[in-house]
Amino acid sequence: MMSMYTKNINTHLIEIKDYFKVAISVDCVIFGFAEDKLKVLLIKSDLNEYKGKWSLLGDIVRPDEELEKAAYRILSDRTGLENVYLEQVQTFGAVDRHPAGRVITVAYYSVVNLAGICLQAANPELHWVPVETIRDMAFDHRQILEVCLDRLQQQMMVQPVGFNLLPEKFSLRALQVLYEAVLRRELDRRNFRKKFLSMDLLDDLQEEESDVPHRPAKLYKFNFNKYEQHRKRYLAIAF
Repeated sequence: MMSMYTKNINTHLIEIKDYFKVAISVDCVIFGFAEDKLKVLLIKSDLNEYKGKWSLLGDIVRPDEELEKAAYRILSDRTGLENVYLEQVQTFGAVDRHPAGRVITVAYYSVVNLAGICLQAANPELHWVPVETIRDMAFDHRQILEVCLDRLQQQMMVQPVGFNLLPEKFSLRALQVLYEAVLRRELDRRNFRKKFLSMDLLDDLQEEESDVPHRPAKLYKFNFNKYEQHRKRYLAIAF
């Protein structure tokens, strides 16, 4: 009886051996905001099949590595960024998505404040590219980018993740430009300001912009502590 059981197990292992010939990777969609544009951090692919095309930052997950740790490793190794917002979005597993073989990838998105960040000096191959200018990309990275952008758009309406893209001090104009860049549509100026000010989550710093070509605007700061204390009141930011 035991030999029959062992034989069946061995036969089963032979039958499923091809199932273990699959790699798992992590791809990171890192959003930033500068020059009134939503940007994503990209690198040019060095694979012959996609030579010169934009590619997301990613890597194969190591055998002893958790998925989230792999995502943070990629951010740290490639950009030097630490302690940034990361969210797992979706798994992509098309059979032919990678020319080297079967590779299933898990996509994460991150939002960072570009103020004070200088990645070009650390890695000249990295580029902040305006999302609106991106057409063709390596692998299925354009699809991954669009899915992550959709998630960011959803999150911007229910959580204050967008404030991670802005400097600590910002004007209402800058805030509206950010939302318009992410949502890809124009917003009514009066309604936008009324909505945010009515939520009482913006602290008036009693300061104004400096060195601007237009009339200086008031500066505000998002009150994360107040949001956390009363977050059930702020279920949606609808425009």
